[in-house]
Amino acid sequence: MTTELYYLGLVALATGLMWMPAGLNLTLEQGFMVGLGNRDNVKPLASWAERARRAHANAVENLVVFAALVLAAHAAGVTNSTTAWAAIIYFWMRIAHFVTYALGIIGVRTAVWAIAWLCQLAIAAQILL
Repeated sequence: MTTELYYLGLVALATGLMWMPAGLNLTLEQGFMVGLGNRDNVKPLASWAERARRAHANAVENLVVFAALVLAAHAAGVTNSTTAWAAIIYFWMRIAHFVTYALGIIGVRTAVWAIAWLCQLAIAAQILL
């Protein structure tokens, strides 16, 4: 397995787990039945949990692009040290983005998001150039 595919798996797993803090907050604050329900009349989450929910949504949106790029690079046979390092850095920046978003650390959150975005561009460049 290539480094890029390995980190795609880690990114997918991490993204799949990022819903948990907001879900836990909802269940602890509003009860198990509210968590199981349709959530039509849910009270607002705690600020940190709402930010965690938005960070998860952002991770899902970006996973689509990252996965497409990694799979295209793999299919095209253009994986190399640039794509490998971009995948590794992307993973850690997405973790940092989730944590800084949930904690409300604005400047750092934007910086780590931008670094992750640049990693996507680096993989795209290897495919297209």
